[in-house]
Amino acid sequence: MSDKTVRLTPRQFEELGRDLDALRQRVVDDLGEEDRKYIYDVVKVQRALEVAGRGLLFAGFFPPAWLAGVAALSVSKILDNMEIGHNVMHGQYDWMRDPALNSKMFEWDTVAPAENWKHSHNYIHHTFTNILGKDRDIGYGVLRMDEAQRWNPYYLGNPVYAFLLMAFFQWGVMLHDMETERLISGEKKWADTAGVRKRMWHKGLKQTLKDYVLFPALTGPMFVTTLAGNATANLVRNVWAFSIIFCGHFPSGVESFTEEETANETRGQWYYRQMLGSANISGSPLFHIMSGNLSHQIEHHLFPDIPARRYPQIAPEVRAICAKYGLPYNTGGLGKQLGSVVGKIVKLALPDWLRGKPSTPPAGTVGDGRALRAA
Repeated sequence: MSDKTVRLTPRQFEELGRDLDALRQRVVDDLGEEDRKYIYDVVKVQRALEVAGRGLLFAGFFPPAWLAGVAALSVSKILDNMEIGHNVMHGQYDWMRDPALNSKMFEWDTVAPAENWKHSHNYIHHTFTNILGKDRDIGYGVLRMDEAQRWNPYYLGNPVYAFLLMAFFQWGVMLHDMETERLISGEKKWADTAGVRKRMWHKGLKQTLKDYVLFPALTGPMFVTTLAGNATANLVRNVWAFSIIFCGHFPSGVESFTEEETANETRGQWYYRQMLGSANISGSPLFHIMSGNLSHQIEHHLFPDIPARRYPQIAPEVRAICAKYGLPYNTGGLGKQLGSVVGKIVKLALPDWLRGKPSTPPAGTVGDGRALRAA
């Protein structure tokens, strides 16, 4: 945690918890037909775009039709990934009692198995948000995204690793629950990953056959152009998802924490960590829908099981609560936040001494126990 971070008193933490609990309860009590209609409408649009996209790829010999097909399929995949899949699997629509939108039954159009993702994301990431050594989303096991991660020569490739992760993001998400870094260090045994690997193999093979064999084969002589169209749509979805997610977690001003700092957290202290460990992206209503409303990452981390369409509505209240307690509300346009993330990726690739930092790890390195300094 940065030395400049606003620290609240125990009483303020208690009041913060009450304020945000009350806000959450008001939203939950108001859930109803508008929320139901919204998600059904998004699903209809997503399905219509997928049908249109795949249909246009049948005419792939005509470049404008191919481009239109790729565009429609890309938006369809983004909606399925962000506004539908991510949010449904958080349980945001379980209250509707619709099996098709139930978090326990939903499977999305990506190689990452839903069950694995819900463990690494819903449980690990949302429980231990920005706690070094606990939240594996900090760097996804391959990147240095915080100064408290000890530098070594491997991190000179930080920009290359980030680019590859962006291009193949769905595969990175699929492999995330393997905890490869723990396998390499010996903390975890290969046999411990049997269930995870089985689900990865089954879902990855099924998705690959669907995108790169079945649908291209259905277009007959247009096999190659359809395969290229599917690959391009997946790439667009990967780049978009990576950009939104990294802008919500790693721009300048986002704080990190140690396990010692977060031991025995109260409800208010948990809220406090979510607010300081997340960032928003400003934009239009369409931009928010295309981001799955993860452009409101602060609100999402506070209330991950509330329908994401509600985040823009409650954002002014969350911002006012931040102002009440003197807490920062980290937000900015996509260009600003993305530029900040890219700058951090490049900066942290370099050894600390080259950047005028101490050559030893700063206070707060995993296992250190002292307050850490944010990157």
